[in-house]
Amino acid sequence: MTAVSTIESVGVWLVGARGSIGAMTIASLALMAEREVGTSGLVTARPEFAHADLVSPVGLVVSGHDVSDIPLIDTIRRLWKEGKLEGDLNKIGDRIVEVEARLKNGVRAGEFPNDVAAVAQLRHDLDEFKTQYGLSRLIVINVASTEQHSPEASAIPSYESLRKVAEKNTVLAASSLYAWAAFEGGDAFIDFTPSQGFRLPALLDLAQSKRCLYMGSDGKTGETLVKSILVELFRRRNLQVDSWFGQNILGNRDGATLSDPYVKVSKVKSKDRGLRSALGDAVDSRVGIDYVKSLGEWKIAWDFIRFTGFLGCGMNMQFTWTGYDSVLATPLVIDLIRLTDLAMRRGERGAMPFLAPFFKDPFGIDEFRLVSQDEALLAWLQLGQEACLVAEGHNA
Repeated sequence: MTAVSTIESVGVWLVGARGSIGAMTIASLALMAEREVGTSGLVTARPEFAHADLVSPVGLVVSGHDVSDIPLIDTIRRLWKEGKLEGDLNKIGDRIVEVEARLKNGVRAGEFPNDVAAVAQLRHDLDEFKTQYGLSRLIVINVASTEQHSPEASAIPSYESLRKVAEKNTVLAASSLYAWAAFEGGDAFIDFTPSQGFRLPALLDLAQSKRCLYMGSDGKTGETLVKSILVELFRRRNLQVDSWFGQNILGNRDGATLSDPYVKVSKVKSKDRGLRSALGDAVDSRVGIDYVKSLGEWKIAWDFIRFTGFLGCGMNMQFTWTGYDSVLATPLVIDLIRLTDLAMRRGERGAMPFLAPFFKDPFGIDEFRLVSQDEALLAWLQLGQEACLVAEGHNA
């Protein structure tokens, strides 16, 4: 494992940089640089990660794409006021202005004649960023709103086939265009949304040829996080779960986007997949998601669980979860950046299954239980530390 050099610069490119999660990530990193906030909620701040040689969050260089032109500082001030959050925003004004100046316009529908042209522009933006700041590594992370999947793109079997189609048409969802652009330059791509992103045979083909790292999808921040722990309870006590109904209400831009039933379907599948994977298809599992504008950045979930105990006795459990969406998500985004950077320095490539505990629908993973996922992450971390010690012994 290669240690972080004091002269290296690591870049972070946020797709959806002006959105709630993007803006809060930018502000949080700036506040961390000013030592204005603590580390509560950061997985990588746990004692088990103390010797993992992770890149410091304060040393990351951040930019990104967005189709919105709302000033970053306006979104940040709204988030801090609504959530009554810690940290003096007056101390980071200059840092926010610097990031604002680096942001680029994202992909808009109908703007480019074909997908190849769109990817070329996105790749130009990434290369310009890497060159200007002398970046050693770049991690592209999608924190934009959920989008509708493209069935046509899913049917394209290889990168070569995709390129032929994409030279004449627009077939990819925006998230997949960003993933394509990242892979073209050998950069890592993380999808924090349930959008299609890199999950296309053609893009996985490209990622393999370019030896890129990738992982997703859909950050596990709230209700699904609780479910992944409760599943462990029912399985270990051998209690039969008969039905599990979850109702979610949320505000913010992502909530408004999910009002579209064609967009919502990918989110519902993402939230439901883990439960069925852990308990089987016999469980009557349902997920409801509704937009309530007045909630703003807050989201609320109510779950009803019907289960059968000893002697056939039917019982139930209910819980309510209330969370501030971007506060739950932002530390995980920072964790994902730090752990992906470590994997890049280790020379790894392909999917990163050790990042499963951060996602509702982790790519290529059937293990839903949070404890098991977390143990796999720590095992990956320990394996790298042991390899580093062996290498140091050989060099002594």
